Amino acid sequence: MEIRRALPQDFRELLHCLKMRSKYAVLLVFVIGLVIIEKENNFISRVSDKLKQSPQALAEGNGTEASPAPAENGSLASLRELDAAFSQLRSRLRNVTLQLAGDGEPGPRRHVLLMATTRTGSSFVGEFFNQQGSIFYLFEPLWHIERTVTFEPGGANAVGSALVYRDVLKQLLLCDLYILESFISPAPEGHLTPFMFRRGSSRSLCEEPVCTPSAKKVFEKYHCKNRRCGPLNITLAAEACRRKQHVALKTVRIRQLEFLQPLVEDPRLDMRIIQLVRDPRAVLASRMVAFSGKYETWKKWASEGEAPLREEEVQRLRGNCESIRLSAELGLRRPDWLQGRYMLVRYEDVARAPLQKAEEMYRFAGLPLTPQVEEWISKNTQAPRDGSGVYSTRKNSSEQFEKWRFSIPFKLAQVVQDACAPAMHLFGYKLASSPAALANRSFSLLEEAQPSWVT
Repeated sequence: MEIRRALPQDFRELLHCLKMRSKYAVLLVFVIGLVIIEKENNFISRVSDKLKQSPQALAEGNGTEASPAPAENGSLASLRELDAAFSQLRSRLRNVTLQLAGDGEPGPRRHVLLMATTRTGSSFVGEFFNQQGSIFYLFEPLWHIERTVTFEPGGANAVGSALVYRDVLKQLLLCDLYILESFISPAPEGHLTPFMFRRGSSRSLCEEPVCTPSAKKVFEKYHCKNRRCGPLNITLAAEACRRKQHVALKTVRIRQLEFLQPLVEDPRLDMRIIQLVRDPRAVLASRMVAFSGKYETWKKWASEGEAPLREEEVQRLRGNCESIRLSAELGLRRPDWLQGRYMLVRYEDVARAPLQKAEEMYRFAGLPLTPQVEEWISKNTQAPRDGSGVYSTRKNSSEQFEKWRFSIPFKLAQVVQDACAPAMHLFGYKLASSPAALANRSFSLLEEAQPSWVT
């Protein structure tokens, strides 16, 4: 009794109020507490404010009827009842979050992840989203994490790196760009940095108001392509991200689809995952050109046969193919958490029909394909034959995608086929039985794409 008297009057009134509320209101208070504890960004604060409304008001906002209030002394009788009630509330929380995220504009806020590996055409496909004015697009922001945090390949370290990438990715999709300040080197000062990797590949980082007046004697390593801007102001970039209707991000540093389940199930995100794959023979041929120093052993073995091809090199190739295959198989199995949120795309199909595949990807993501995107695709898939550099996104796509067939030695193609046969079979890439078959344009190395690849 003495303890009860010692409590402040306001607190006693709060306790009395909570006792009188329905179990639905108790759950609302519980969720609001979780949101506060997580200390998320201003976006979460808006969701929290929305949830502080009465159950009746929340139900009206969602277009649903309020649940009848239980008896005055009603309480959750069992853990099962609590789980069921929380699941229902979680569904409503997702609806409210998506309404708020749009900032008053029509349609829900989408979060698109283009998941690929190096030299699969991901920069080219990423431009399909970069050119859409209502999308805040980031190009390989996880590059900074890879450069800063060192993990040995395999085992627990591989899991650790995947978890770090995932957690940073979540914050970026929520427009918390400050998370990058812990990984950019040299560290930003006053939220300003001239070292944001490939800033020029993101239109959102090179347009007003993010593009501030250029500063004299400040060298920006990854400068904007079409205009001079001052060092990247991360605060302005984060604000621009929140103003945009949607967010898209391209990365080649996440391989395991299963690690993304918490993001897909996060009520603050409306995730769409597009996994981009390419013929592994073409990938190897492209990497040998783009990353020449890393593939000296492969080139010497292919051209001279003097240096033996080390087994660990082949095992690394096999491991890469297997991680891609396992992620795709998971997506194609259609687990409940990925229903309607996973799409598998072959680069070769994009190269042959870029506008058609762009329309399919936009339809899958629930986004409108704008004339600006169509115009960019038209201009950048009909480039001169000799006008496409190694890192260029401007290509004569219908001619480029099989160019590798005439540059890779057949014995290298055989190594890839042996190491990556299961993945090639899943993705519909035919094996070449001879050098003549590999170099014969009339012999297609592609099976028809499966319609079940969109799940």
